Amino acid sequence: MLKRCIMIFPKFSNMGIIDEIRRKYDPLESHVKPHITLVFPFKNNITYSEIRNHIENVLSSIKPFSLKLKGIKPFRYNGNYLFLNINKGNDEIIEISKKLYTGVLEQYIPNWFKLVSYQPHMTVGKIEKEDEYLLAIEDTKRITESFETIVDMLSVEIIDENEDSLIEMEIELKMEVLC
Repeated sequence: MLKRCIMIFPKFSNMGIIDEIRRKYDPLESHVKPHITLVFPFKNNITYSEIRNHIENVLSSIKPFSLKLKGIKPFRYNGNYLFLNINKGNDEIIEISKKLYTGVLEQYIPNWFKLVSYQPHMTVGKIEKEDEYLLAIEDTKRITESFETIVDMLSVEIIDENEDSLIEMEIELKMEVLC
C-alpha cells in the first residue's frame, strides 16, 4: 500500500527566505520541499494509471494561474503551526482540491475536512513547545516579503517509511490553445 499526497511545489525567486524559516521551525524541512497540499496524505492501492488519468481529467479545464504568498500566521489545530498565507490563487487551489477529491480519490477526504474548512497555505513551521511557538510567531512577524510565481504543474508524491518525499509524477496545467 502506498502513502501518497498531491501538492504544488511552487518555485519562487526568493525561495531562500522560506527555506531559512523552515530550517528553523519545520520538522519536515529535510523530507519535503516547500509545498501547498491539495490532497492530504492517504494510504491507497490506486494504480499509477488510475491516479494519473483522474488528475488529468480533473485538470483538463484548469489553466496555469498566478500565486502570491505573503505574511506568516499562527494556526492551531492538532498542533502549533506557522502558515505562509496565500494572497492570490486561493480560489484556484480550493477549486482544484475539491475536484481532486472526487472519483477514485473521494474516499480519501480527511474527516477533519468536515470540521475545519480547507485554508490553502504553505506550512513553514510546526513547533511543539508553547514557549518556542510564541517566540517563532514573534520571529516570523519580521518577514514582509511576497513570494510570487505561476502555478503550471501539480505533483504526486509517495511518502516513504522515513517520511521522505519521492515524486511519482508531475502533471502540467495546460494553456488553452486557440486555433
